[in-house]
Amino acid sequence: MTVSTTIFSSLIKKGERAPEGLMKAAVFRGVGRLNLEYKPIPKAGPNEVVIRTTSTTICGTDIHILHGEHPVNEGRVLGHEHVGIVHEVGEGIEGISVGDRVMCGSCTPCGICYYCQKGLSSQCIGPEGNYKNPGGWRLGNTIDGTHAEYFKMPFPNYNLTIIPDELTDEEVLLISDIGSTGIAAAEKANIQIGDTVVVFACGPVGLCAIAGARLKGAGLIIGVDSNPIRLKIAKEMGADIVLNYQTTDVIDEIYKLTKGRGADVAIEALGSQQTFENCLKAIRRGGTISSVGIYSGHLHIPIETFAAGMGDHHIVTTLCPGGRERMLQLIQLVKNHRLSLTSMITHRFHIDDILEAYDIFEQQKDGVIKVIINFD
Repeated sequence: MTVSTTIFSSLIKKGERAPEGLMKAAVFRGVGRLNLEYKPIPKAGPNEVVIRTTSTTICGTDIHILHGEHPVNEGRVLGHEHVGIVHEVGEGIEGISVGDRVMCGSCTPCGICYYCQKGLSSQCIGPEGNYKNPGGWRLGNTIDGTHAEYFKMPFPNYNLTIIPDELTDEEVLLISDIGSTGIAAAEKANIQIGDTVVVFACGPVGLCAIAGARLKGAGLIIGVDSNPIRLKIAKEMGADIVLNYQTTDVIDEIYKLTKGRGADVAIEALGSQQTFENCLKAIRRGGTISSVGIYSGHLHIPIETFAAGMGDHHIVTTLCPGGRERMLQLIQLVKNHRLSLTSMITHRFHIDDILEAYDIFEQQKDGVIKVIINFD
């Protein structure tokens, strides 16, 4: 079952404080239903840390869950991007104190399983080694997430990252998922200095992929979308040229810009059949498609755009890398002014208004790109 809109219900009176031992949380109550309700504040067991959330944001993946396009258990607290303060530290955790300001990536690898040891932390199957495990994305997926006043951070010894005091929540919040994911799409494509890169769909992840292409040294970056606000931000993020697919023959224009050769790299950042096919049409022989969109249906590769399988094409996919070192690398880029994602933040809400934030983000109202949920 899939839905196009969600029924939002608040079981909390706006402005009231949570009763002792309880917290406010956005809870998935089945396909097409999201409640703001009270849940017990989690307790830290051995090797666990509980975080008091100060900022979080809504991701397109949360909307996929609400629409029934990615299954999670009913009763799950959604959300996987955050900044917070250490609230409670369990036994076995060293170097972390109550009051530390922290974050982690949206993928939270264990650091010791087969995939973590192979350098594929986003595919983590956990220390128990269950190969049916869906991977390293746990928060808001297989365990309760960050759309609550408190949450447990998985495998904190490997994932918990202390944030420098001089950086604000908003400066680092978006690197926890979309920043890391979009940049990873550019890294995975093995962009070379001077390459022509086209990014199809300038939503949050696509905009971060543009930033990643710039960081990797692309010589010409082309952003493709129809939303004028997104195209404007694409220029701010590093796109040299933006193309509106509703008014421009994008594929023809790409070949004109590359003297008939095609792009070296095309990044698919939406997760649709049409954008994937356009990537195939846009790349040169031997070019690379870096697919970072989430596909909720069947994906077909038309033989005519695949050069009958003889075009030396490369197709790679990406899931957000995790671990403390990944976050520290991205924090360093922010700290030294090589990466700024704050222009994507268009709306801000308090946790009491998170259902309104979901509605605006789900329906793409009011020029929304990213919404921030604050808890103070």
